Amino acid sequence: MTMRRAELRAAGRKAAARWARLAGLALAAGCVSGAVWAQASFGQIDVRGNQRIETSTVLTYAGIEPGSPVTAGQINAAKQRLLASGLFESVEVTPARGTLIIEVQEFPTINRISIEGNRRLNDEVLEGLVTSQPRRVYSPSTATADARAIADAYFQAGRLAATVTPKIIVRDQNRVDLVFEVTEAAVVEVERIGFVGNRSFSDRRLRQALGTKQAGIFRQIIRRDTFLEDRVQFDRQVLTDFYRSRGFVDFEVLSVTPEFSRERDAFFLTFNIREGQRFELGEISVTTDVPDLDVAAFERVVRARTGQTYSPTRIEDTVARLEREAIELGLDFIRADPVITRNDRELTLDVAFNLTRGPRILVERIDIEGNSTTLDRVIRRQFRVVEGDPFNPREIRDSAERIRALGYFANSDVTTREGTAPDRVIVDVNVEEQPTGSLTLGGSYSLDEGFGFAIGLSERNFLGRGQFLNVSIAAGIDNNNSSLTLAEPSLLGRDLNGSVSIYYRSTDSFNADFNTDELGFRPTLGFPVSDNGRLELNYRLSRDTISDVQSGDPTILGDNGSSAIIQREEGRLVTSSIGYNYSYNSARTGLDPNTRYRFEFGQNFGGVGGDTQFVETLALAGYETKVMNEDVGLSATVRGAALNFTEGNSRVIDRYRGRNYARGFTANGIGPRDLTATNQDALGGNYAVGVAFEADFPVGLPEEYGIRGGVFYDIGSIWGLDDTAGTGGEVDDDFHLRQVIGATIFWTTPIGPLRFDFTRALEKEDYDDERTFDFRVSTRF
Repeated sequence: MTMRRAELRAAGRKAAARWARLAGLALAAGCVSGAVWAQASFGQIDVRGNQRIETSTVLTYAGIEPGSPVTAGQINAAKQRLLASGLFESVEVTPARGTLIIEVQEFPTINRISIEGNRRLNDEVLEGLVTSQPRRVYSPSTATADARAIADAYFQAGRLAATVTPKIIVRDQNRVDLVFEVTEAAVVEVERIGFVGNRSFSDRRLRQALGTKQAGIFRQIIRRDTFLEDRVQFDRQVLTDFYRSRGFVDFEVLSVTPEFSRERDAFFLTFNIREGQRFELGEISVTTDVPDLDVAAFERVVRARTGQTYSPTRIEDTVARLEREAIELGLDFIRADPVITRNDRELTLDVAFNLTRGPRILVERIDIEGNSTTLDRVIRRQFRVVEGDPFNPREIRDSAERIRALGYFANSDVTTREGTAPDRVIVDVNVEEQPTGSLTLGGSYSLDEGFGFAIGLSERNFLGRGQFLNVSIAAGIDNNNSSLTLAEPSLLGRDLNGSVSIYYRSTDSFNADFNTDELGFRPTLGFPVSDNGRLELNYRLSRDTISDVQSGDPTILGDNGSSAIIQREEGRLVTSSIGYNYSYNSARTGLDPNTRYRFEFGQNFGGVGGDTQFVETLALAGYETKVMNEDVGLSATVRGAALNFTEGNSRVIDRYRGRNYARGFTANGIGPRDLTATNQDALGGNYAVGVAFEADFPVGLPEEYGIRGGVFYDIGSIWGLDDTAGTGGEVDDDFHLRQVIGATIFWTTPIGPLRFDFTRALEKEDYDDERTFDFRVSTRF
């Protein structure tokens, strides 16, 4: 038994040794095989499956030369390059007995491309977004990108839920039809805009400031109620500017939360804001550390005053004034740095404008690129600096804003870079031009003028010179008005505005028993005389005709002749006059967003040749403001006019008529009248005065309807004639005040602003032609 066990153990040891030798041989064989695959060469490369693509093209993408040693990694890289070419749907690379087999399956070619399911956006628009092309190789990644581009177009149109699916229809000869299936979905509108945290201004007032609007009754025409994220981001900045211009220096938009409605067809926008406190200007001072600099000379140009509402615009205006004063005094490189000290107890901000001498950096040159039509000088004149002037970053920023404000360019970038020396700066201006011409078609209607149409052609950048050209023709049932105007905003390269107008106006028994015909030529020249004031000089040469006056004796019963005064005035006269007009408008600087006042005064002197000699004086003063947290607007206007003929008499075509001096009457409803004439002809007056007070306010309707209410009170008169002979003493040209009260409905619509006036005359003459209701509509396309 013991011997048997010993024999078995010896046999086991021999078997184990034999298996060990076999395992070693197998391991050695595996190592040899791995060494061979780690690097091999193939004497032949066999390309299979290609139909349209040449074998040489496949080998080029593979990048493997016959007979060259390659590794498994290089073979895998060759496969990836072939797949990345976009030519093949699948690629297999297989080594077999000295031959490398590359088997490919080509992508099909596109037979045709179609878009289905689109109704809101036409094929031409969408096809311009598709980069896939017929008779080219179909690429799934390209088709997916095209579908995304189409979906983005619908997103910009407010159809956020629109989907686009690319599909292929297999045809013969390895071709496919590429079809983009569109599901448009409904427009996702902004149904409601709300605010959290606003105490000083109502939701209604803040919504007026935003570019995004709530969906209203004209939602199919107005597209500002469509949810666009870019517009919402813009509204954040608009809201910030709104508050900070009104003294809320700590204002912040904490978040904007868009919420989908349950039906996923509308958005609810909520602006979460923090207003902070309203600050006023405290102590205003000018300081300096520049030796021999007279601070008193700079203090005189500061317009900011203690107690005014703080506004970044007011501070920027003061900085500009101080730096401009330094240049006028011959002091270069002077900078005005506002140092603001906050007083939370008094809610004031003390501002010290510290005058310092900045780095001595000069403008080396101004390079302009991107303008193919606009002349360089049009862009260059927006800069207040030229080559060799001291470099002022604020002035460069202002110049960039002026270039953008021209409206000639879709994009404009103004940047600076170091010049040929550390103390030199090059200003780069890169612009992208956009169309500046427009064709206007329109219609109008009023109770006085009836229906009318208008056609106009305008070009804001005529011949690339920055000039304004406008041709307009407007005609009604019995009147027309045509004009041609060419304006140069920078005459002789200076801040001079020159224009030339040729006009033709005519009426055919327009609210009168006679016709008129006026053909004129009017050049003007305007220039600033202060920050808010401008002076305009003008000349007028016109040929004015009164014709088709009904003849006869109006004092005889049954005779339908016109007034003897108008009969004497029939005929043609040439008017040649020179004049001036001064205007002051606080809105030109825009330092106060809630208050605006303006003043105009001008005179025209006839007799520089021609057939008439006269002096005409015109004056106007107006004031507008907003109260009750800017929800209510108030305005007051006073206007007056006087026409004095030094030789001869005025004519009805020269005298003042119309409703500019008192609403609630027809075009010739008030003023001197010949009571002996059958039609009691309105004659117009040499003198006119009018005072108007008006208030507009919300009426409780959602502001997206665009409807506001208003009330007004007018008082005015037109009076005075030169000669009343031949009328039997029945001409009333005395001074009679008219008083009118009224209520108004203002309606802002996509076709233009509408105004509905309901009036009642508190004081009038028996012969006045009153109108208790009036409205006007005008639209442009």
